[in-house]
Amino acid sequence: MTITETGLPLFILGRDTDPHSERGVDCPGELPPASDPTLVERARVAKERLGDRLFVLGHHYQRDEVIQFADVTGDSFKLAREAAARPEAEYIVFCGVHFMAESADILTGDTQKVVLPDLAAGCSMADMATFNQVEDCWDALEDAGIADRVVPITYMNSSADIKAFCGRHGGAVCTSSNAKRALDWAFEQGEKVLFLPDQHLGRNTAVLEMGLSLDDCVVYNPHRPNGGLTREQLENAKMILWKGHCSVHGRFSAACVDEVRARIPGVNVLVHPECRHEVVTKADFVGSTEYIIRMLEEAPAGSSWAVGTELNLVRRLANRFPDKTITFLDRTVCYCSTMNRIDLPHLVWALESLADGEVVNQITVDADTTHWAKVALDRMLALP
Repeated sequence: MTITETGLPLFILGRDTDPHSERGVDCPGELPPASDPTLVERARVAKERLGDRLFVLGHHYQRDEVIQFADVTGDSFKLAREAAARPEAEYIVFCGVHFMAESADILTGDTQKVVLPDLAAGCSMADMATFNQVEDCWDALEDAGIADRVVPITYMNSSADIKAFCGRHGGAVCTSSNAKRALDWAFEQGEKVLFLPDQHLGRNTAVLEMGLSLDDCVVYNPHRPNGGLTREQLENAKMILWKGHCSVHGRFSAACVDEVRARIPGVNVLVHPECRHEVVTKADFVGSTEYIIRMLEEAPAGSSWAVGTELNLVRRLANRFPDKTITFLDRTVCYCSTMNRIDLPHLVWALESLADGEVVNQITVDADTTHWAKVALDRMLALP
């Protein structure tokens, strides 16, 4: 191991490990091998042993091998609410990513334990806004004399401490399906919005649904002094967008839309609002994960669809509706790499450990962060 000029450890490939930066790479117990042909049966038996003490949540982007064991499937917020609605379940196994399990812990009872099968299942977008970076941003807004006119709104895809930051500063949480309602509320509270951490959802909602212009939006880059923005730019902006994005949705381009239209005549392009602005403006339909599923459920037989969202979900929908042509928007395959860390060996290990009385990979959020994050979540829930 060597130490860089920044004081951070640098590990040479194949030598040493850092358990703090490689959470979940090594588990306290032994994972069954991925090739074990008994994994499905072992998961079934462990789940049966736990009975009503266990509730398994599966995000739409999970692998098929994992999603088959979910009691409920959905997007991140739906799953967190489903967990809160099961107070009798002692163990909540969240097949998703870290921020989702945090939200479940915030919304569930003190006696319930939330487990993430692989602690390394994070979210690159959520990781693009750290608490210290957001605190520095707020300091910059105070120095510019505008903080008292700014309302922070964070996307559900953010860490618990960012949700808590918004709660402390009069802000709220939003989802991709209620972002407009959250922004309408925010502009009733103040003159400007700091939108975290996905710039694309913030921009698309503000411009395409609220009538703001691209000139009303500026991008705050946490890696540049004062976010790379002048005092005048901050003063003139209505939307201060955090420089963050989804690694899956951000890869789609306008060229992808042009290519699929040329390849499939009459195709309907359906994309998630986390996609870039130029992709969303070229699409036929834009909406949340639940919206995408509903659109394809209701689409007529024989219709053609190119879908801009995570591949596991697109493939599952294509198999579910064989009477429709459903294809991935980009011809280059792209899974959510961190979501896919939850595989069958990790799930079996977590379930068998719980069945044997050992709680592994428990996700806990401290009391103060829980309080303020719940304030921000409750403000969202109170939206008309």
